[in-house]
Amino acid sequence: MRTLFQADCSGKIVKNSLRIALMVGSILNLVNQGSAILAGTGISWIHMALNYVVPYCVASYSASKNELTPRGNQ
Repeated sequence: MRTLFQADCSGKIVKNSLRIALMVGSILNLVNQGSAILAGTGISWIHMALNYVVPYCVASYSASKNELTPRGNQ
């Protein structure tokens, strides 16, 4: 039986999670730091990175759990 980590590392899940993280992370950065980006003032690089990392983790976890769930238990 595959583990959650093995499912997380599959190419299909990584590719889809990266796409989701780029889209959602970009929107979050515009919402959270848009005025600072447009004004050219300092932005929080840690927050910018987290705006991409968190959606990636959520998307990959959700996809992995879905893939590991037996089809009869949905």
